[in-house]
This record gives sequence, structure tokens and C-alpha cells, in this order.
Amino acid sequence: DAGSSVEEMEFNWDEYLEDTGATAAPHGSFKHVDTSLQNGFAPGMKLEVAVKSDQNTYWVATIITTCGQLLLLRYDGYGEDRKADFWCDILTADLHPIGWCQQNNRILKVPEGIKDRIPDQEEFLQRVLKGACSAPANLLEGLHRGKNPLDLIAPGSRLELQNMRDSLEAWVVTVVENVGGRLKLRYEGLEDLDKFDQWLFYLDPFLHQVGWAAQHGYSLQPPLAIRSLRSEADWQEILKKVKEEEEESSVPTDLFKDKPVIGVHSFSEGMKLEAVDPMAPFVISPATVVKVYNDKYFLMEMDDLRAERVPSQRYVCHVSSAGIFPVQWSLKNGLHLSPPPGYPGQDFDWADYLKQCGAEAAPQSCFPSLTSDHGFKENMKLEAVNPVDPEEVCVATVTKIKDSYLWLQLEGSKKPVPECIVSVESMNIFPVGWCETNGYQLRPPRKAIVNKQKKIAVVQPEKQILSSRTVHDGLKNQELNSSDSVVINVKYCCPKIYFNHRCFSGPYLNKGRIAELPQSVGPGNCVLVLKEVLTLLINAAYKPSRVLRELQLDEEAAWHGHGETLKAKYKGKSYRATVEVVRTADRVADFCRKTCIKLECCPNLFGPQMVLDKCSENCSVLTKTKYTHYYGKRKNKRIGRPPGGHSNLEVAMKKPNKRRKRRKHFFVHKKKRSSTSVDNTPAGSPQGSGAEEEDDQDESELSHSLAQDRDKRKRKLRTFSFSDDENKPPSPKDIKMEVAEKLQLDSNPLEWSVADVVRFLKSTDCAPLARIFLDQEIDGQALLLLTLPTVQECMDLKLGPAIKLCHHIERVKLAFYQQFAN
Repeated sequence: DAGSSVEEMEFNWDEYLEDTGATAAPHGSFKHVDTSLQNGFAPGMKLEVAVKSDQNTYWVATIITTCGQLLLLRYDGYGEDRKADFWCDILTADLHPIGWCQQNNRILKVPEGIKDRIPDQEEFLQRVLKGACSAPANLLEGLHRGKNPLDLIAPGSRLELQNMRDSLEAWVVTVVENVGGRLKLRYEGLEDLDKFDQWLFYLDPFLHQVGWAAQHGYSLQPPLAIRSLRSEADWQEILKKVKEEEEESSVPTDLFKDKPVIGVHSFSEGMKLEAVDPMAPFVISPATVVKVYNDKYFLMEMDDLRAERVPSQRYVCHVSSAGIFPVQWSLKNGLHLSPPPGYPGQDFDWADYLKQCGAEAAPQSCFPSLTSDHGFKENMKLEAVNPVDPEEVCVATVTKIKDSYLWLQLEGSKKPVPECIVSVESMNIFPVGWCETNGYQLRPPRKAIVNKQKKIAVVQPEKQILSSRTVHDGLKNQELNSSDSVVINVKYCCPKIYFNHRCFSGPYLNKGRIAELPQSVGPGNCVLVLKEVLTLLINAAYKPSRVLRELQLDEEAAWHGHGETLKAKYKGKSYRATVEVVRTADRVADFCRKTCIKLECCPNLFGPQMVLDKCSENCSVLTKTKYTHYYGKRKNKRIGRPPGGHSNLEVAMKKPNKRRKRRKHFFVHKKKRSSTSVDNTPAGSPQGSGAEEEDDQDESELSHSLAQDRDKRKRKLRTFSFSDDENKPPSPKDIKMEVAEKLQLDSNPLEWSVADVVRFLKSTDCAPLARIFLDQEIDGQALLLLTLPTVQECMDLKLGPAIKLCHHIERVKLAFYQQFAN
């Protein structure tokens, strides 16, 4: 139905990883993606920069490190002395490539701080600029200034693509689409005919800038598959037109500097090997080297012994081509080698086969050594291209690993596909979240929704359920599949749990919503039934986040049952907490009663007993005040979100408050009533019996100063972190910490070293991100220059963690202005 298709479209990686208990393959394992995120500037490059003390003069500086559109520079002459290092923004700073001053009659002059170190300016410049690499001029000036180099491969750009099937010729292709460096290419001359389109990553060894073929002595010829579509004269006319428009559609050459270098091979014609068919990478089969072009390329053919052979599967290969292995590699790794079509019998033997063919096996020395140091592990999740339909990028699971090869199960392909064999260096695999980052449709797992439905316990509806479509769908699913339902062990089989909506609902639960719930849930597995009951109660609350906090597992309490993660949404924010659920039927009644007591409602509101007319607790005559007295004084709990809960700030960003007008105050706004920092906003604490009422106006009014009201109270808070590198929230035990409400700095952040910055971050709830700051060598000066766009782009963080990090950076900035700016 339409509802389920909407749910399928809203695939969420975080929830899927949590539901499946899987982890994402580490981002660092996808080297081609890392390369694509670089900004074109590299440490060691030199440029000419306006001198701060005298804006009319310039001096040569070296790039120390990069961070998004920020560059950390050091004037040449300071040597290893980093005290005068400075950050500048590519978009706003006066930066130019080496030689710009000479061409534009500008003055190169030694800065005051190093005059004594450079007695002879001309001699010094000749020495430091000899063999130096200048920063790319196209990224410092003009339309491309500050842009990611990848954006320069725009639709309409032209490249040359080597023929991968039967010859070394190349032909011109036009970029139709650029998705994060993954290019949809169309052969020049085919115009709107998309049948022969190909998808390749821009770093593919067979893809080159225009002019490559002529430079390396290869001819420009359309592939055999399309050659018959036009006459020879037409193809030559197309080539002439391409050469005339070369300047308009060319791509900067330095974009390809990180392409893998093709080495020299030692294969000979007639050698046998094992190979994966690139067009159908599902099995390993025998193959033959049928032609050697030169010391870099050879032609490989998949063996086929049938009398009436289908068109042969031939591929141009090089020494580093993926999917070629020495003879017996499958046997040594316990893998099945698929015999060539037409081979008599299924028991393939290499010795007999080589003898029969009169061929020799390619020696081990022909193949590069395979590595197992790549970071991938079995059951990890990633995103992968469907080899049968390269338009599709699917959710994939690593099912097996051998050396530097992965077996992937594609879980979201339109048509079922066998396990694919890919190299760990394949440019057709991507980290979790790559499609979302680049605005491309990811094919979600076919089973994701079905599994959710199957886990839901049987529901006995009294009337149409308005609040939970999933429960209703679960009921239908159970009824349809009742014939093959599994018999459950009586010990773990929960009886029906009734919702007695006439009973007193307490200060947290909405009586109207309770009345809309089904008459009962169950019978079924205890954990599943009780989890469904608690989820329904949370959704029936005035403030679901408050009820979730009441139900969450107390760290000091004795552990008696099974921990289940429950979620709540309130005012566009998401919360989650671990809740204890009993596993055996004999403890269900006591569990229900104790949960009712926690929620200050009638002990019979839900449980195995149905209340027909009159409740045994006589709850209808009791008031909220009497119930509070009945339960006694409650222990004061520390206020905070449920452990591991995280505010869905991305939702908040999409629907900004109408009163928020000035962007520059984004990170220092704060609720008037809150006594905590932004990332520790209470989930809501009921005041007396009116817990469900809250003045929304107070929540929307924002203060422009972090300092206001913060000195009045300090609380010990339960904080949380949500690291981009982790796939589930950390344990509450690891993240208890003291958070000062007003930041007091012991030293000037301008003088902080990288270690000082890391130490500060480790004292916040963004501690897992400290490693990135260490790797990027971000010191105090750089920290004060960071902004939200820079943090998102250079650290590859999702919006929520990026905003939390920038909030702490703004706190440092504010403390700097208050304590040290004067």
C-alpha cells in the first residue's frame, strides 16, 4: 500500500544499523572517496599571500595543512618555527599562485618578523622556489575559486574513455551526470541514445582527459558496439567538432593526479589464470591471456569450451586489474572454482585442464601481492553498485572476505542478484551515507519493513487504531501467516495484555489516546509483546520523552530482565533509552504493576487482567493529588535526556522558528527557562501534577547571550554524544561528566596547541571527534576560525554532531571575547 512505500522511501541508516545490530564499514577503507573529498590543495604547495602588516606587499607562503576551504599557511623563512602560522579562507583572503606578483607588477617583500633571517631576498626566493609546487591557479582565481575540484567535472565536460572490451582504442565521452565523482558517461555522437551509457568513478584507470590517446600513441575510434550506428565520415566529423570545442569542455589536468598508476606486467600470450568476469562478478572461472598489447596492457578471455560459442567475454587488463588470480587461488582459499561452460563434469582439476589445453599457468610473480589490512569485516554494511544495473546503488552486506576481496550481498536491488565479488579497492563501493550526502537514491533493503512487521506481537483490536498504523499492519501480517506461525515455549509466552482505559491514567498518559489503543496485545513472545505495549504507552503520553525517561533503566537498579531500546519523538526531536523488559511469563503481571506505579497511574491500567466494570483499586474516585500521596514522594532524578538519546537537530533546522532571524547568533541562542547548554536541554520534567502542560512560547523565545541565567544554578547532567564513527550511542557509564554552564578558560585559546584543543574537546560530549582535530592539526587559532559549513565539509559530519561541535566552538569564542579580547 501507499503507506508502506512511503516508509520504504524513508530509509534511515542509523535506525537500520541499530535494528540489525550491524556496523558500518569504516570511511577510511574507501580510499577513492577520501581522495574525492580533498580540496585540491596539499601540504607543501606554495603560493603568494598579501602580508598582513602591509597589504600592498606579498610574500611566499607554504601550505601546512588544509581544512575545507581553510588553509594553514607559514611564510617561507620561518623554517620549522610555527609560532607565526596563520589560517586564511580561500574565498576571502588575497591568495595567488607562484609568479602572480611578477606578472602583475606587485611587490614581493620579506615580512618584518623574518627580515633578519633573509639578508638576500632574491637568492632566498630562487632557493625555496626551485622545484616547488605552486597551488593550482584555477582554484585560487576566477569562477573555480574555493570550489571542490570534483565540481569542475560538470555535465557537458568531455573525457576520453579507453575501450575495456576488445582493443586499446579510446573514444570521447560526455559527462551526463556527476554524483560525488561517480560519472554517468555517454559516447560522443550518440546524443540522446542512453543505451550505451556507462557509470565510472572519475579516478578509474581507463578514464582520461581529452588528448590522452594522441599523447600515448593510441587511436581515437568508437567502440565496436556503437561503430555501426554511424558512417565513418560521421564519426570523423564528430571528432573534428570535439577538437574545435576542446577548450570549452576540457577538465583540469590536475584532477587526475591521484589516479592509480598502471605498472608493468609480465604476462605472456596463452597463460592460464583464474578470473572474475567483470560483467557478471558472481563466480571465479578459468581464463586465458589471448593477446599482449604492450608492457602495460593485455587481453584476457573467459574460457568457453562449447562448440557453438556465444560472443566471447574479452577484457583489456593491466597488472593491477581487479579479479585476476593465479591458478589454484580458489582451492587455497576454500572457494568454488566454476568450470568453463562446456567442461565435462563438475569436478574441475587444474592439472588435467592445463594438460588438455597444452597451456601453462601464469606464475605467481605476475600477480600483485594481496593485502588483508583494509578495515573491512564480515557483516559490515556499505553501499554498492549493482553490477547488473549500474544505475542502482544498493545497501550491501559483507558476507565473506578473502585477502583483499569482498563477497557482497546486495539487499536492495530491484531483481535478486547473487553475491558479488569485489576488490576492497573497487570504485563501485561506498561508505554508509554516501548516497544521502550526494543526493542520490539508495535502494533500501527489501526486507527492512517486512522484518519490522514480523516482529510485532498479535494485536486484538477493539476499534480502528488511529495512532499506530504499524500495529494494524502487524496484525494483518500475523493473520495472513498464521498457518506457518512458530510454536512458542510456554515459559516465554506472554498472555494477553489488556489496556483498561476506564482506569485512572495518571499525570503522564493522555486518557483520550489510551482509549484509542487496542483492547489487548498478545499473546506472543514476552519481550516482543511488552516492547509493543510500552511503545504504545509512550505514544499515548502527553510528552513521550518524559514517559521514556520514567521507564528508562536506572543504572543503580538491579538487573532482572532483558534490555530493549525504545524510542520517542516529541516536538520534532528524537529520544531513545534502554528499558528493562521481563522475559518469562511468570513475571509479566508484576512487571505491568510496577510499570504502572512508575507512571503514577492505576496499577490495573494495563496488565493480564481485564477490568470489566469496576476497578479493584477503586481508582475512579481518586484524584491526582491522592495518587501522588498513594505512591509517596518520588526520588529526585537528575534531569537530562535518556541515555544515548539524541536531539534530532536536523529536523529542527528544516523547520526554523519564526522568531530566529539572525544567523550569526545560531550557536549562542538558548531557551530562557533552560539552565543548561543547548545539547543538554531537559526532556521535560513535570512540575507537580500539571506535567503535561508547558508554555510553548517560553521554548521559542531565544536569548542572545550564553552568559545570561547560567550562573544561577549548576547541575550535574547526564550527557550524550553521537559520533559519526560509531553506529550506536555509547554506554551511559562511559559518558557521565560534569558540564560547567559558563565556560571559564585558564588560558588564551589563541595560544592553544593542538594538544590543548584535543584536551578541551575530550572534556565535552564531542570527545569522539577529538581524533579528527589531532589528525588535522587544528590548534587554537584554527579552532576559532571554524564554522558550521567548514566543519560539515572537512570533517564529513552529519548535521546533528556538527552543530553540537560548533556549539562548543562558539562557547570557546564567547569565553575568549569575555576573558581575553580586551
